[in-house]
Amino acid sequence: MNVTSIRLTHPSKQIGGTVQLTGSKSESNRALIIQALSKGLVQVENLSEAADTVIMQAALRRAQDADKSLVTTIDIGPAGTAMRFLTSYLNTIKGEFILTGTERMQQRPIGILVDALHAIGAKIGYEKQQGYPPIRIQGRLTQQNERVSIKGNVSSQYISSLLLIAASLEKGLTLDIEGELTSRPYVTMTLNMLQEAGITHTWKDNSIQIAPQSYKPTTIYVEPDWSAASYWYAIVALSDNGHIVLPGLKESSLQGDIAIKDIMQHFGVESTFKNDGLHLTKTAQVSSETLFDFKECPDLAQTIVALTAALKRDISITGVETLKIKETDRLNALKVEIAKFGAELIADGEVYHIRTANIYTPENLDIDTYEDHRMAMAFAPLALVFPQLTIHEPMVVEKSYPDFWQHLSNQGFQIQE
Repeated sequence: MNVTSIRLTHPSKQIGGTVQLTGSKSESNRALIIQALSKGLVQVENLSEAADTVIMQAALRRAQDADKSLVTTIDIGPAGTAMRFLTSYLNTIKGEFILTGTERMQQRPIGILVDALHAIGAKIGYEKQQGYPPIRIQGRLTQQNERVSIKGNVSSQYISSLLLIAASLEKGLTLDIEGELTSRPYVTMTLNMLQEAGITHTWKDNSIQIAPQSYKPTTIYVEPDWSAASYWYAIVALSDNGHIVLPGLKESSLQGDIAIKDIMQHFGVESTFKNDGLHLTKTAQVSSETLFDFKECPDLAQTIVALTAALKRDISITGVETLKIKETDRLNALKVEIAKFGAELIADGEVYHIRTANIYTPENLDIDTYEDHRMAMAFAPLALVFPQLTIHEPMVVEKSYPDFWQHLSNQGFQIQE
């Protein structure tokens, strides 16, 4: 399907059956860097089919196969994780690289990570605007320092990027995290996956230390994507008596977005782990909770904002400041889109209030996606509430969940180009 917009309806409002989610993009991209650094000792199974992971694979192949006597340009398109992880990885291999991406990617800051790499000894320059891609990297850095500080409240991917290469540095690395750490579960995921591949660490207070060490032969199995699961939670919540089974999701998941399981109890969706997978069941048990903190799971915020607006339930959210530097300014995008049916997103310092007193039901709700996969998937479940829902640029979902529209079709959503 290669179209500019689709129209969604769901006449029956009945949801049931099994949905096989793709592997986690977050785990897959970490696993690919670990595999590359291990020089083949680490194998990976159940890789994500997401475009970001496909881009990461292609970029790693291009870097490894490049003629080291020439400058190699690696264009990662809109893949933010690839940009951040490759910014560190390319310093560990021989060659000279220009790392670039889409126009939006060139507006997303990379300076904090580059400054940290400079402190270690990397030679990285900016090709256009200071602090932003594209960047030029002289590979095979000569390590000057084994300790570096980095802010914890901007993007956990900067921290994960440095941790992934730490064991491959001549002196290892001690990372001092300044201030509060945003998205801590993603840093924990990185460390746990490294440990699975034989790389040990110590984490004391705000310092993480990884000594220089070798990888062990192992196979990393990528769990299905809890971020993708969040949209099915919203679909069940908005359905009539919905029940969905999601195979392969673990109760002891490394992924921070498993937080959706606890959040959605407040919205009447019960989670039960059984042999055939995670069962999501709509119940009448909803809470009166009004404040939700997304500091450790910011990728869930769009799902919850769209859902709570559709349910006409006033809540407040916090821990979402990092959403301003994602694929789009997600807070502004949410404000604009929910306003199309009368809901409001009101900023109050670092707390944002969703207010629903003025909600109305347009005949056709028209949603723009801002080149952001999560905008498309967060709003798609609203076809269970509004008579007709139009999603523009629907193929942005390929970034993380390429089968999303097919899976919706399988569950009774009627999709017209």
